[in-house]
Amino acid sequence: MAVRAQFESNNEIGVFSKLTNSYCLVAVGASENFYSIYESELSEVIPVIHTSIAECRIVGRLTVGNRHGLLVPNGTTDQELQHIRNSLPDSVGIQRVEERLSALGNVIACNDYVALVHPDLDKETEEILSDVLKVEVFRQTIAGNVLVGSYCHFSNQGGIVHPKTSIEDQDELSSLLQVPLIAGTVNRGSEIISAGLVVNDWSAFCGMDTTSTELSVIERIFRLNEAHPSAITTQMRSSLIESLA
Repeated sequence: MAVRAQFESNNEIGVFSKLTNSYCLVAVGASENFYSIYESELSEVIPVIHTSIAECRIVGRLTVGNRHGLLVPNGTTDQELQHIRNSLPDSVGIQRVEERLSALGNVIACNDYVALVHPDLDKETEEILSDVLKVEVFRQTIAGNVLVGSYCHFSNQGGIVHPKTSIEDQDELSSLLQVPLIAGTVNRGSEIISAGLVVNDWSAFCGMDTTSTELSVIERIFRLNEAHPSAITTQMRSSLIESLA
């Protein structure tokens, strides 16, 4: 299920949080309510980590990660790095990256298998991305925009891209990523998908302004109604029926 949230009256929750299948980063701030929304949904399954990055609260835009690892910009302090490393599961790697395009979340979009990156990203960063996050890397644009991390968001189940992405581009991206894609918006018409939405394979959080139509598109394309608890129930039900048959 997708949950609506706000960070200190701001609907751009993807700017202040980063969600993957093995951890969640949430910005430090006065908004305990924001933190508790994530805690109540996720804390039984994955750690929810309160942190800043490079002494900024825009953790979602400065970092990129998946269940294998997390990349942070060069400005990240030693204390922040140590705190995140101590809080992450042991299987998750973390690495600082020296990259001119330091808002990594704006220039890289990824799931657990594939990453789309800004056409001008350093070759070295591409190699680190491939090693730490264990992904295949493709240089791409989304509807003519080089900020691929801002204008699309995808999990291992599906993805949303900029509303002006052509059908041909959607098909091309979909075959690269091997997940279904749909053109859409968040926060009542915002094209900057990743700023208003964070998602993993079983849960999603979006800005408070997101309309019910946008919400239903998010739940359908990311297959959230089939995810986690309900999927287990379905499996149990089908095996029960088989054993009774």
